[in-house]
Amino acid sequence: MLIGITGGIGSGKSTIAQALLSRGYAVYDTDSEAKRIIVENPMVRSQVEMLFGSQVFEGNVYRTQLVAKQVFHHPDLLAQLNSIVHPAVAFHLKQWAREQAEEATHPIPPYKAGRIEARPICFVESAILFASGLDKLCDKIVVVTAPEALRIERTIQRDYRGEETPENIAKVKQRIIAQTHEVSLTPKPMLRVENDGTASVEQLVDEIVAWAKRE
Repeated sequence: MLIGITGGIGSGKSTIAQALLSRGYAVYDTDSEAKRIIVENPMVRSQVEMLFGSQVFEGNVYRTQLVAKQVFHHPDLLAQLNSIVHPAVAFHLKQWAREQAEEATHPIPPYKAGRIEARPICFVESAILFASGLDKLCDKIVVVTAPEALRIERTIQRDYRGEETPENIAKVKQRIIAQTHEVSLTPKPMLRVENDGTASVEQLVDEIVAWAKRE
């Protein structure tokens, strides 16, 4: 079973994904995998290079800030980039999910005895789960939410070294507006998790795991 985890910037979805990983669940991080695929997949790399120029790579480093500046001024470039990267990530995710399912059919070796029993349940974390079409590969979807003020605070602490200036606040708000989630349109079973600090991350993970195991 593949369960999607999504949510806007600062919602805390990555924290929840890391907590699931620490419990032994397999978690596919689409952001890091997409960057790896862009660098390591020859076909994807050449297409990205054609789109942005050879300067987009420094050896095996993908210059995300350079790309971000270009797509900010030319939104059509973002659409073209997504048309290159999203299918490649979806293809790799399918392979990964298949490998997780195959592994679950084998006996657990003694040295892995401490792992959870429900290995067939795995997760994919993505801020753009719906926009990328990856929601179609999921059996269930978890949407992590939080109040906007808290999302802004978390993002500034993480991305702007805690510098709560009007300029940084405006940047975060712009990023929040840019993220849209058409969650109401999905026919998949969905769980909304409010990550506002009233419940611990471990409690939220308990809720997610219990829901994931239900038929």
